Order: sequence, then C-alpha cells, then structure tokens
Amino acid sequence: MMAEVAYIGGYTPDTDGTGPGITLVELGSLARLGETAASGPSFLAVHPRLPVLYAVGESERGTVAVFARADDGALTPLAQRPSEGSAPCHLAVDPSGTLLAVANYGDGTVSVHGIDESGLLTEVTIFPYREGAHAHQAVFGPDGVLYVTDLGTDEVRRYLVDGQVRPHPDGPVRLASGMGPRHMAHFEDHWYVAGELDGTVRVYDDGWHEMRAVPASATAGENHPSHLEVSGGLVYVGNRGPDTIAVLSPLTLDPVAEVGCGGVWPRHFAFAGDRMYVANQRSGGIAVLALKDGIPQADGEVFAVGTPSCVLPSN
Repeated sequence: MMAEVAYIGGYTPDTDGTGPGITLVELGSLARLGETAASGPSFLAVHPRLPVLYAVGESERGTVAVFARADDGALTPLAQRPSEGSAPCHLAVDPSGTLLAVANYGDGTVSVHGIDESGLLTEVTIFPYREGAHAHQAVFGPDGVLYVTDLGTDEVRRYLVDGQVRPHPDGPVRLASGMGPRHMAHFEDHWYVAGELDGTVRVYDDGWHEMRAVPASATAGENHPSHLEVSGGLVYVGNRGPDTIAVLSPLTLDPVAEVGCGGVWPRHFAFAGDRMYVANQRSGGIAVLALKDGIPQADGEVFAVGTPSCVLPSN
C-alpha cells in the first residue's frame, strides 16, 4: 500500500531556471521524502485506478508530464508531450480514467488527451477559443460533461464526452460580467464558483441559474479568490489578499467562519483526514490547519517549500 503522502507542485524558485520540481512529503510527520525534476508543475492530478501522476508544465509552450508512482510515493518519469496550448494551469482525469483534460490559460485552449491502459497519453483533441479567453480549471461533472471555467470571457465552457469529445450543443454558460470565474465545485445538484476578479462566490442550480452571490471574504480590501472546494457539507474558498480561508454554508452561502491561511497568498488547498493543507505561494510553504467541526485552526505548523501552487494528498 502506498504511504500517506502529498505531492507539491509549484513554480521554480531559482533564478537560474533549476529547482525541485515536484516535492514529496509524508503527511503527519511532514518529512521531506524526495523531489522529482519537473518544469513548472503548477498543477497535479493522479489517475483514479493506476499508480500514475500527471503534471502540467506551465510555460509558453505548455507540456503534460506522466509519472509512475511507487509504493512509497516516489515518482519516475514516463513520458512528456505538448499540452497543445500555452501556460497550462490545470488538468483533470475523468472518473473512468480514460481522458485527461488540460486548461491552457495562456491562449484559452482546452486539450483532451486519451489515456491508455498503462496510464500513458494517446490521441488528443484540441478546442481553440477566441482572443481574450483564459481557461483556468477543467472539471468532469457527474452528468458526463466536461466543464471549463474561462476567466477571460466570464463563461463556463461545456464539452460532451460520451464516446467522443465535442462542444456541448447548448454552448457555454454565461456568468456575471467581470466575475472572472476561476475554480468551481459540484455538490448536491449545485455548482459553486469562485470569481477571481470580482471577489465573489456564487451558487447555481444544475440548470446554471444563479441562486446567490456573496463576497468571498468579509475582510475589507482587494481580494482575488483562488481555489474553491466542498468538503463535509461546507464550502471552502481561499482568499488571496486577506490571506484567509473562508467557510460558507451550502446553498445560502452564509458565512460560517473565516480564518488565517497560515501564510501569504493561498493558491490552493486540499483535505486529508482531519487536516487542511494550504499551499501559500508567496510565503513558500504548506500550512497545516487542523479541522475542528469543519473549521480550520491554524497552529503555525508549516512545511517549507519553494513557491507552492498545488498540494495533492494521496494514499
């Protein structure tokens, strides 16, 4: 059985272009287990069935790298191919483990790669988009649709993935102008979306009718929400600027709590057991926040690492 570990991706901190790439840490002890070279691995994903990890390479000529995962979590490079776009910042594997979707932020394209029985990438389908588009997150919905937030066009783009990948006949979902949708999550027939540009969290029904919009933070000043996730029946969002994690109730989005993120510029977070792990990009560390009745509690425990942008716990 694989050790209880976390993979940390981010941006190279060194001026000469070298750096640790993907860092492996043991959860609990926070022992650094190793580092695997990778170029700009700003977001990571694991295969749902195979011991394989995927990483985007966020550069002008984007890449997608494939790694084998050993029983102790260690990574071995298997392959690398173009992401078919610039500055890829997110990727996701569909539940069946046969497709990998990549959001290319730089030119707004979306690429969908086939995955073979060994976890390697095969054919690719590329979806271009108009000027000004910035694809930010790819999510496979429970309805078999691939959803992609587009921060540049205030849309959620939709693609059918039933046998072949193609644009949804109903087109994209139009969201509030100036919202800048970044990350989103589905929970109990509703979608929750963080607006990076207008500092909001919005909830929609499955027909994409907006039900409510609230500020992502109660703190005065500029805020650029980052990652959003639903866990244990609560909505969590990272706030860059206030440097907090906000906790909201589902549907109503009433504030439950807002706590310090344990660092500066919370780019991403993830849950493992009774802990939240926050990738604080500008303070160079993963903050460990204990959860008490679902509320994060910062106690100062931090795993120091470069400029983290993604933390991915995995057994």
